[in-house]
Amino acid sequence: MASGILNFRSAPGRLLSLDALRGFDMFWILGVDEFLNALRGAAPGPLTNFLAAQVTHSDWAGVTPYDLIFPLFVFIAGVTTVFSLEKILQSGGRWAALRRVCLRAVLIYLLGILYYVSFLPWGEVRLLGVLQRIALCYLFTGLIYIAGRWRGLFLALPVLLLGYWALIALVPVPGVGAGYTSEGLNLANYIDRHYLPLYKWDNDHDPEGLLSTLPAIGSCILGALAGVLLKKDGLSPQRKVFWLLGAGLACLLLGYAWGTQFPIIKKIWTSSYVLVAGGYSLLILALFYQLVDIWGLLGWTRPFLWIGSNAILLYTAYTVLKFSELGGSAAGLLFPASPPAAAVLGSFLAACTSLLIAYLLYRRGWFLRL
Repeated sequence: MASGILNFRSAPGRLLSLDALRGFDMFWILGVDEFLNALRGAAPGPLTNFLAAQVTHSDWAGVTPYDLIFPLFVFIAGVTTVFSLEKILQSGGRWAALRRVCLRAVLIYLLGILYYVSFLPWGEVRLLGVLQRIALCYLFTGLIYIAGRWRGLFLALPVLLLGYWALIALVPVPGVGAGYTSEGLNLANYIDRHYLPLYKWDNDHDPEGLLSTLPAIGSCILGALAGVLLKKDGLSPQRKVFWLLGAGLACLLLGYAWGTQFPIIKKIWTSSYVLVAGGYSLLILALFYQLVDIWGLLGWTRPFLWIGSNAILLYTAYTVLKFSELGGSAAGLLFPASPPAAAVLGSFLAACTSLLIAYLLYRRGWFLRL
């Protein structure tokens, strides 16, 4: 059993609803999304078409359930930031908290680099990606919390969202003009095209690009504010649920209203998208907190707890160890004459492999901590 910052150990005192929610979020991208898409290919129809559409990203503007997976993970990172940092601040002070935030952000960022190196063409490096964005959001949210606690978070959120909107709306893109949100014509894509080096996910721009990291920090701050609420003494658990529900509905109303002027677009993480995704995140957190931590209904959450306790490890292993390809190869041997059936079985095997590994790690009490 290893020791230090990066180690496998049990995790006492965790908020079970957060682990369950993290696992629920991760569950959909550990082979389940591939399974539902393969099922549509093998047996197209109204039901399979509908299910596959739910695990498919919007082409550009708009939002599907699949578009909510990543911001929910960023949101959860914000919630846990408050819980972990508050303990360090009380026991070791600000410098200990700063060291923790900076070291953890660097480790997650480097893991993100290694994650993409595992499958990108040789010599290609993606400086910004999913784990890198989580690292940056965690870093700045943690620094703001250390400096100003909940007041700092509360002030930073509108500054980030309104500031990003002002940049997109008012700063002209050379040869295009100001206020454009179409793909390739907006300021975020322009900055990536000219100032983001090395590999970019969408040819000359990136959905986890430079400028769009600013509002993404807002998604993490929303989670941190939810964490402040959950930690608040003197407020009953049931009232915390009501506050989460109210805040979630308010974010949805404001986000969809703002989306009529500043479209809801995941690939440039618009401010309206932050509010809409944050609103849904608050509502589902309220649901999980009510069911798990207040009512104690744990049985149905067990698979999600297994996954959520080692979410980053499983996310990385799924791609690096090529679970999907391994499952596809095994299924191809069983259904050599039916590629659609092989795709269904292969994605099912990949999902089952992820779940089995999550279960074994959880059963042994091994948790990867960064």
